[in-house]
Amino acid sequence: HKSLLFFLTFGLGIIGSLMFVLAELKLGGSAGIKNNGVYHSAATNRGWIGISAFVFLVSFYILLYYFPFALTNVIGAVDPIKHLFNPDDSASQWFLYGFMYCTVMVVMGVRMIIKYRHNNYQIVRTIVVVFFQVIFAFLLVEILPLFDLPARDLKNAWPLDYTFLFEWNVSELLDSGHFGKFLFVWGIVLSLVVIPVMVYFYGKRWYCSWVCGCGGLAETLGDPYRQLSNKKLWAWKLERWMIHGVLVFAIIMTVFTGYLTYNVIQNPTMESKEYLFGFSAYDVRELYGFLIGSIFAGVIGTGFYPIFGNRTWCRFGCPLAAYMGLVQRFKSRFRITTN
Repeated sequence: HKSLLFFLTFGLGIIGSLMFVLAELKLGGSAGIKNNGVYHSAATNRGWIGISAFVFLVSFYILLYYFPFALTNVIGAVDPIKHLFNPDDSASQWFLYGFMYCTVMVVMGVRMIIKYRHNNYQIVRTIVVVFFQVIFAFLLVEILPLFDLPARDLKNAWPLDYTFLFEWNVSELLDSGHFGKFLFVWGIVLSLVVIPVMVYFYGKRWYCSWVCGCGGLAETLGDPYRQLSNKKLWAWKLERWMIHGVLVFAIIMTVFTGYLTYNVIQNPTMESKEYLFGFSAYDVRELYGFLIGSIFAGVIGTGFYPIFGNRTWCRFGCPLAAYMGLVQRFKSRFRITTN
């Protein structure tokens, strides 16, 4: 009875969340941002509710990435949704993740619209970022394979999309006809042309707050924890060193990956343990995927919302944010400065 299981878990969770959010509309009175009691709440000031949320989120990410067999029943509960796309296929751990990601952003997006209902900018921005997540990062990824096309998130750019030059990804795109070749060229154009041009005209946050799924989750699910992020000078200095360090790591990983991919495509029978400067290209990219792609971006970046605030990953770890920040610093109509 997977449909019943889905309703009793996700269905009731969604309904309960919306009831709680909509109740705030009635209790909140007049429009306007109200942070009354935010530091007295156990949920939003590292109290027992916040700690519980932290433990749950971190545990979920660890199980999702490294022990998905422990989530077998949870994954099976979303089979009815997966069957809407392909009746013959079963949900995977990543389908569960994508579905939960979109569901949380939609529900908490409703909360954002209610909270900022006096501000048209915030309303439009929330709707747009949820749209990009649901359509581009979830629905298109599920629909494209039905037409024998590679499943890709068209808004994902390097270096955030660190697997772009992996040999399996390049081979799949180049072997998928004209559409696959278009996706490969689009990935390059998006990263090297579209993003810098848009940063010049609109600043770096055009992507972070309007398009990016990570930023969208931080602005919806992470909004109740906004006040917990550290604004001290030492945190800003640490932020600069860490985020640019991750960008340097991403560039090195990309060089190794590109070298490995080029050689694998030229000689498909070669060993994947190709070496560059005495280091294994395969091991370098695996290390990046483990440290940055899963631990930092997933476990810490999202799981630590209730402890360190909503933009831990965006501020300290996102290499795309660092890349756009450098473009904005030297070539943009907008620049954020600190007085």
